[in-house]
Amino acid sequence: MLNVLKTLFLGASARAEEQLTDHFAMDLIEQKIRESEGALSLAKSTLAALIIRQRNETQTLSRLETQIADLETRARQALAAGREDLAADAAAAIASLENERAVRRDTLDQLANRVARTQASVEKANRRIIDLRQGMISARAADAERKAQKSLNRSIGNTSAIREAEDLIARVVNGPDPFAESEVLDEIDAGLSQTGIRDRLGEAGFGDKTKVRADDVLARLKSTSL
Repeated sequence: MLNVLKTLFLGASARAEEQLTDHFAMDLIEQKIRESEGALSLAKSTLAALIIRQRNETQTLSRLETQIADLETRARQALAAGREDLAADAAAAIASLENERAVRRDTLDQLANRVARTQASVEKANRRIIDLRQGMISARAADAERKAQKSLNRSIGNTSAIREAEDLIARVVNGPDPFAESEVLDEIDAGLSQTGIRDRLGEAGFGDKTKVRADDVLARLKSTSL
């Protein structure tokens, strides 16, 4: 019993969540796009910081190269002048600078890889956000159409006023013919006033006819024209 109730509760909760999601779909889409744009902005800031660091490391490496080249020149001059002691000091300095240069080169290679990966991620995210924005435009148009259709259905197909108007139109169009009704009423009145039997007797040849017929007029016209 408890398992059944739990299942029903979970099902009702899922349906309620789906209905709520459908109702606020556009708001949710806009919020998700804002969140994506926030993440993209953070990724851009990270990329900018990496690029700045990469440039700084490149400049530092360039200065090291210049310093090493200058010391090597000076050390050769000291050796040529017989100042091996100064040349030894220069050699020690050059060794230290070359070790630092190796570290800087490794760091620069790592930065280059990180910059490339981050830039690719930023470009991919930017394309997806553009697609999301275009999709939101389509979704907004579809949502407006759906709401307009629902409103139209409520205002035309589901109101008692429209149905009552349709019934009244059908009643008027399909109502009795007033001319036919008048003839029937005349017949009823004639039967009530005993004139109906006189008309039938006259038509049968018993006594004069009470009404002039088109055939009688035509016969009279023929007889007078001969």
